[in-house]
Amino acid sequence: MKKLFSNIRGDFFGGITAGIVALPLAIAFGVSSGLGPSAGLYGAIFISFFAALFGGTSTQISGPTAPMTAVSMVVIANIIAVNDGDVSKALPSILTVFLLAGLIQILLGVISLGKYIKYIPYPVVSGFMSAIGVIILVTQILPSIGYNAKEDVEFVNQFKPQAQEIILENILKDEAREGILVLEDFKKTIERAEKIQPEDILKESKTLAAKNASGVVGTLKVLPRAIININWLELILALGTIFIIYGFKRITTSIPSTLVALVVMTGISVGFGLNYKPIEEIPSGFPTINFSIFSQFNIANITPYVFTALTLALLGAIDSLLTSVVADNMTKTKHNPNKELIGQGIGNSIGALFGGIPGAGATIRTVVNINSGGKTKLSGMIAGIMLLIILLALGPVASKIPAAVLAGILVTVGIGVMDYKGLKAIPNLPKDIKVGPVKMSSEVIIMLVVLLLSTFWNLVYAVGIGLVIASLMFMKKIGDLTAKKSDVLPLSEKNWADEKDFPKYLLEEVFIKHINGPLFFGSTNELQQLAKQIPVTASTVIFRMDKMQYLDQSGLYVLEDILVDLKKDRKNVLFVHLQEQPRYMMERIDIIPDLIPESTIFDSFDDCLQWVLVNVKDEY
Repeated sequence: MKKLFSNIRGDFFGGITAGIVALPLAIAFGVSSGLGPSAGLYGAIFISFFAALFGGTSTQISGPTAPMTAVSMVVIANIIAVNDGDVSKALPSILTVFLLAGLIQILLGVISLGKYIKYIPYPVVSGFMSAIGVIILVTQILPSIGYNAKEDVEFVNQFKPQAQEIILENILKDEAREGILVLEDFKKTIERAEKIQPEDILKESKTLAAKNASGVVGTLKVLPRAIININWLELILALGTIFIIYGFKRITTSIPSTLVALVVMTGISVGFGLNYKPIEEIPSGFPTINFSIFSQFNIANITPYVFTALTLALLGAIDSLLTSVVADNMTKTKHNPNKELIGQGIGNSIGALFGGIPGAGATIRTVVNINSGGKTKLSGMIAGIMLLIILLALGPVASKIPAAVLAGILVTVGIGVMDYKGLKAIPNLPKDIKVGPVKMSSEVIIMLVVLLLSTFWNLVYAVGIGLVIASLMFMKKIGDLTAKKSDVLPLSEKNWADEKDFPKYLLEEVFIKHINGPLFFGSTNELQQLAKQIPVTASTVIFRMDKMQYLDQSGLYVLEDILVDLKKDRKNVLFVHLQEQPRYMMERIDIIPDLIPESTIFDSFDDCLQWVLVNVKDEY
């Protein structure tokens, strides 16, 4: 507690500054997510406060971030679509998924998995981050030019036949749940169908129109219509915002240019009475817990999104721990990764209960906090309190912000979040695999696969596929390297230093196999060729296992098959310097002692040589 208040003045200014920087981004991410500005603010308030209080990085400022918002958008859009476009109806399921993601983060921290996050390959992270940038840039085109698919009457009318079909299908589903046999009592179906109002069809049509115009693919589909119906005022507001954000940075960085753009453009819009599209109204008063998460909980609604919740948890963990490393480098301190995950999980869980979107450690806000004097957890807590005060005092004012201004802010976020370092490295990365006649870099392939799949298909599945491809390519490389080093060669072609005095008259009778490295499923192919390379004259085979530290189940069974074949051919098999882990594996399935008795396992090659001199005769 004493340490918490050891730097009150610095933490106060750091937290206040970070909170001000977070304000426009929180509102923008909330609007972009589909849940509205209040969801972004609630997420920023609770995640910032509780992640700082319980986390393992003293100067970390947390809140909604671009990657977390991009994945959240997918979850929100899908669940809203399932609930007939009704946000209030979908909200309990959405927030439950966010709550689950927070609880998974807590679990990751409790079981000490924080240190393993660093093993996620860079090409996967790079492709994902660049995809986030592309998604944000493309999806902000429509709000930047003032186009809303729900307001395009001609476009909405295209979906009326499909809307009627969906409404009728829902009637039949309701009757099935009620136990009504449609064919026996078709009159009730007709009666219900006749009660369908044009307003119902229009509402469903607007939901379908919005769904078809969402995401990168949806945006590109309706872009020609949007350009024809462009709203020049909205475009000017968006471009003005972008211009101020980049231009003001050239004047000074002491005042956040994003906040300046928000205030200036909103002031112009309100002051001149422009006919612009404002954001949704931000509710006044202290946020309240959304108890519908519990009262309307349905496991069937959540099950399809468990993997998405896991992805959100892992993404938030990566995002936060990378920011923690940045903070460590700036403050010359060391964060606690597992404690940080627990703090982020608690923050996201509490934020979800109050209706906030999920977030993570935010690099820019953390850097601002440190540069403004923040040194302890108090700074992150003050940032959250600052946002709460702004919400309570300026909620009605913030509701007047033009939607196009937030779109302009998000365009700059999209540009900034892309991994230019990874993209610039593409031409210079070694071309280590061949795809048909073309040589390519495996890392570039992984990056591009994740980038394209994330952008045009599904963020969650893209990361999973990227990880699988990266793992397979890594295992192939390791397998090739291991196989290359552990080629099956006759003694006369290659030998180790302690084999130079091996009697030449026994070279035909004794075959020595060197295993240089782990024997696992990626390196078993070469070992399987062993039997074919052993000379017919050899009556004894020596396995040198000095450098075989690891043996997996695949390697174990391949080795067992080889040993069985050698025993059938009446060949003696000797092990030299067998390591602890491989021995343990062999003992589990009785290779030792059934196939390899203890008497033929030697601690050194000299001991093995003594056995050979006594038991092997010169026959050739």
